[in-house]
Amino acid sequence: MDEMEVEKEEAQNSKGDFQTQLEESLKEFNAPQAGQLVEGTVVQVTNDYVYVDVGDKSEGLIPVEEFAGDLPKEGDKVQALLMGHNSSGPVLSKKKADSKRFLREIQQAWKDKTPVDGVIVKVVKSGYEVDLGIDRMAFLPISQADSEKVEKPESLLGVRSKFYIEHLYSDNKLNPVVNRRKFLEEEINKKRDAFFETVAIGDTVKGSVKSFTSFGAFIDLGGFDGLLHINDMSWGHVARPKDFVKKGQEIELKVIRLDPAEKRINLSLKHFSEDPWVHFEEKYHVNDVVKGVVTKLTEFGAFVELEKGIEGLVHISEFSWTKKVSKPGDMVSLGQEVEAMILGYDIQAGRVSLGLKQTTDNPWDTIAERYAVGTEVTGKVVKITNIGAFVSLEEGIDAFLHADDISWTKKVKHPGSELSMDQEIKAVVLDCDAETHKIKIGMKQLTDDPWKAFAAEYKIGSTLEGEITSITDFGVFVKAPNGIEGLVNKANLSDDKDVPFEEAVAKYKVGDKLNVYVIDVNTEKEKVGFSVREFKKKQQRDEISQYMSDSNNNDEGAFTLGDLLKTQKND
Repeated sequence: MDEMEVEKEEAQNSKGDFQTQLEESLKEFNAPQAGQLVEGTVVQVTNDYVYVDVGDKSEGLIPVEEFAGDLPKEGDKVQALLMGHNSSGPVLSKKKADSKRFLREIQQAWKDKTPVDGVIVKVVKSGYEVDLGIDRMAFLPISQADSEKVEKPESLLGVRSKFYIEHLYSDNKLNPVVNRRKFLEEEINKKRDAFFETVAIGDTVKGSVKSFTSFGAFIDLGGFDGLLHINDMSWGHVARPKDFVKKGQEIELKVIRLDPAEKRINLSLKHFSEDPWVHFEEKYHVNDVVKGVVTKLTEFGAFVELEKGIEGLVHISEFSWTKKVSKPGDMVSLGQEVEAMILGYDIQAGRVSLGLKQTTDNPWDTIAERYAVGTEVTGKVVKITNIGAFVSLEEGIDAFLHADDISWTKKVKHPGSELSMDQEIKAVVLDCDAETHKIKIGMKQLTDDPWKAFAAEYKIGSTLEGEITSITDFGVFVKAPNGIEGLVNKANLSDDKDVPFEEAVAKYKVGDKLNVYVIDVNTEKEKVGFSVREFKKKQQRDEISQYMSDSNNNDEGAFTLGDLLKTQKND
């Protein structure tokens, strides 16, 4: 019986040893191999090593410097890379485990297009170096460093942010290229979308003045911008946005327009107070004369502030009844108080039309009484043109003197030959049109028309002795005794048609006396036609008539007509 129990106990012991050996063998089979990541529990921390139980026969040792000063505590879990075994036990490396895990993470982030953390640590050519951790650097192009243009590259040093990985490998090496701008723009779009979902027109929001333009200021609402237009800064006139808000200033604004499709947000300062146009018609009416201050000068007029928030425009045509105003600044100046008449208004558009000249009498209303046709006037030449001259009759009232109305007898090619600036002249009013604001005057009309006197004295067929004043290609101009100048056309210069004009005109020079025959008188066109050929024909006819008269009185001394013509030919 005792032997049986001993055998049974030995059998059981033998079975237990076998099971233990099997478990040990399985444990060795499942033990991590070199190069694998393992997780263990910290069992002890010394000045030099961190002891980690990774399920091996003995603990592994990790140098404390691999923890970068952030040492774990007993019981903490730690991941490490199993480098192999030595006589002391497993050889572990946390630093290499971190590097291997980091590589997997950024590969996955690149593949999944998810952002990674990093710190901008250095300015380099065309961009920055970004520390992604575990001594892994990435290149950040400066164009992708911020959502806006980077004016000062050093301003981003030390910035911790998230980055998208654009490229991971270059020449089969790990050379990450990252993009911060894309991440920032996504965050801005999220904030902007949330703004459009939660904010309504009329709400009050806070923001900071980011930058200025000629038409207003951009307000940072938390990574995205809203526009504070210059017209929404005040109900009154705003010349410069910087006069109302300062860069970096934190302000409250009213939301007055939202456009999610265009991602536009319009803000206002003036909408915190009542619109002064609401009560406009209670205070102002058309034809009212009001006082205001000139706030702005433009090429087309001047803006006048009637009260805070209400401005009117005096168009350049409404400055003066008589003066031709080319620059508003010649009539008014900034800050000047003026009186003006309300000509019209549009409350919906916020516009008032004003006139300065309407506050004084219009001199053109009585112009016809003061400058009736036929009135003799005295004026000063203020402008000379190619066709005439403007003559000032009184302040703001100019009359026009045409070149044809300077002299009855002179052919004035340019008024400057007869007139000079500031010259005082006398003239007669020829026409006065109050509606078109035009007055015409003439100098020659101060005397009787010599053309009419000439026509009365010298009928067609008359002869006279004149003086050659000019010789042209088309004839010779001859001045009659009373100053009237007429033309001897080249066809009428010689009594012999076979003689060329050049040969016939060679006998004459300016200043010579010349007998001519009047062949045409046109007083309306102020033209007279003379003829030398017809003069000689008339002379011949007169001689024949004289001869015929003499022969009737003395038959003995008479010649025949043929004898007379023969005698003239011989002469």
